[in-house]
Amino acid sequence: MDVTADRPWVRSYAPGVPATVAESPESLVDLLNNAAARFGPRVALDFYGATTTYTELQGQVAGAAEALRRLGVGKDDRVALILPNCPQHIVAFYAVLRLGAIVIEHNPLYTAEELRTQLADHGAEVVIAWNKVVPLVQEVAGQTSVKTIVAVDLSRALPRLKQLALRLPIAKARATREAMTSPVAGVLQWEKLVARTPPLAADHPAPGPDDTALLQYTGGTTGTPKGAVLTHRNLRANAAQGRAWMPGLRDGEETVYAVLPLFHAYGLTLCLTFSVSIGATLVLFPRFDLEQVLEAIPRRPVTFLPAVPPIYERLATAARERGLDLTSARFSLSGAMALPPATVELWESVTGGLLVEGYGMTETSPVALGNPASPERRPGTVGVPFPSTDIRIVDPEDPARDRETGEAGELLIRGPQVFAGYWQRPEETAKALLPGGWLRTGDVVVMDGDGFVTVVDRIKELIITGGFNVYPSEVEDALRRVPGVADAAAVGLPTANGGEEVVAAVVLAPDATVDPDGIRAASRAYLAGYKVPRRVVVVDDLPRSMIGKVLRREVRAQLLADAG
Repeated sequence: MDVTADRPWVRSYAPGVPATVAESPESLVDLLNNAAARFGPRVALDFYGATTTYTELQGQVAGAAEALRRLGVGKDDRVALILPNCPQHIVAFYAVLRLGAIVIEHNPLYTAEELRTQLADHGAEVVIAWNKVVPLVQEVAGQTSVKTIVAVDLSRALPRLKQLALRLPIAKARATREAMTSPVAGVLQWEKLVARTPPLAADHPAPGPDDTALLQYTGGTTGTPKGAVLTHRNLRANAAQGRAWMPGLRDGEETVYAVLPLFHAYGLTLCLTFSVSIGATLVLFPRFDLEQVLEAIPRRPVTFLPAVPPIYERLATAARERGLDLTSARFSLSGAMALPPATVELWESVTGGLLVEGYGMTETSPVALGNPASPERRPGTVGVPFPSTDIRIVDPEDPARDRETGEAGELLIRGPQVFAGYWQRPEETAKALLPGGWLRTGDVVVMDGDGFVTVVDRIKELIITGGFNVYPSEVEDALRRVPGVADAAAVGLPTANGGEEVVAAVVLAPDATVDPDGIRAASRAYLAGYKVPRRVVVVDDLPRSMIGKVLRREVRAQLLADAG
C-alpha cells in the first residue's frame, strides 16, 4: 500500500522516520518503569548538580504514590500541581498517575483569582504546591474543594553543599534562599510526607491507556479557559511520535534541558514524557535564567533543546560572545511562536546542529506537525504532519468542504494525540471535535503540494506571549475591574523577535482620572505578570458588531495602523 497517496508529506520525512507509529497498550507509568528497567543507573534528573538515577526516581515515585494513597488519593481523583521545574515536580507527576489519579498542572505565577477559578472547576481536593505560592492556595481553598495542601521546598532538592550555603548570612545567599523557598504553616510538608514511606504495593491497580492522565487548561478555539482531557494514550502517543521524528537521537545517551515550564503542555511532553521515553538525562531549571543555563553547559552539555525563539537567540548570542562550546546541541525543536529564519541561522551557525519548528496545541498533546530534522526542512513553515497524523484544510464556515491545495482554510487534525474533549463541557467539546475525530484548530493555514503547512492567520484570538497563552477575555475582565475603565479590548501585536505582546485598547468612564500606566499597575492585582498589557491605549470607543460584540480584529488593525 502506498501511504503517500493520502499522505504526500511522508515523502519529505527525514530518512528513518516511519509513516505511522504503533500505539502502545501501556500507560505513562509503564513509560517510567521501562526507562528504569533499561537505564536504571543512568542519571534521570540533574538539579543544580544534584542527581537522581532512573532507579532512584522509580523508587521515589513508588514512595510518593503510597504517601498520596494514605491521603486518600485514588483512581480518577484530581490532584493539582503548582510547581516550577524541580525534581519534586517529576516525582509528584508520576506518583499521581501511578494511583490512576489525574494530574492538573497550574502556573505558579497565577493570581489568587486565576487559581480559584481553575481549582473550583476541576474540584481537586489535594494540592501539591511550591511553598512560595501556598499562601495563595490557602487564600482560595475555602472557595473550592481543596482539603489538603502539601508544600514543596525547592531548596531541599539542591546538592547538600548548596543547601548549607543558603544558610550563610550574606546577601547573595539570602537572595537565593528567598527566590527558592519561604516558610509556611498549617500545611503538610512534602519532604516529611514522603520520608521513610514504604513503596506502593506492586499489585496496586495501575491506570490503563484510555484513562485520563492530565487536565491541561487552555482557551481552545473559544478563548474561555477549560480543562483539556488528555489520556495516557494521547500523551504516550505524542512521546512516541516525537521519538520517531528524530531518528538520530540515541536512547540512553541524550541530555535534555528543561528550560520550558513543565506546567505548560509543550514543556510537559518534551521534558516530562518524551525525555523519559528515551532514557534522557533531564537538566532542570526552575525558570529560564541565562546565567544558570550557561553554567550548566560545561558540567552536563545539552544534546537536545526544546525551547522558544527568544531563548535560542539569547543562548546563541551569549555563547558566541563568551566562546562557549554549544556544539553538543545536535537537535533543537522550537514551538509556541513563529521561528524567524534569522534565529535558525544564528543557532545553527553556533551549534552546528539542526533547529526545526513544530506546531501544536494543548488539544494535540501538544505537537502535531514539525519540520523534518533533515535538509528537507523549510524554515518559515511549521512543517508537515507527524507520523500517524492526518490533516485537512477546510472552509472555516463549512468544515465539510475541503480547500484546494494552496488555498487558505482552517486546519483540522486527526491522530492518536488528539484529546478526548473538555472537562465537563460537552457543548465546547462538540464544537472542537467533529465527526471522524477531526479537531478544529481555529488556525488558518495554507498547505503546498508536498504537505508543508504555513500558518497565515488565527481564527481564534488567543495571544501567545513568551510561549504562554493569554486569553483576551481574561485580560479584558481584569481591566474592566479597574476604577475608571468603562470597557476594554485586548489583542496580540507582533514584536520584533517574531512573538506577540498583549496590548489593550480601553474606553474610560466619564470624568475618569486614571492614566494608562495606572491602569496597567492596577491590573496586576488580577493578572499574572505575563498577561498584563505591555501597552494600554485610551480610545473614544471600540468597534462592535451589529449585536454589540467588540470586534477585536478591527481593534488590532487600528492599533497596528497607529503604531505604523
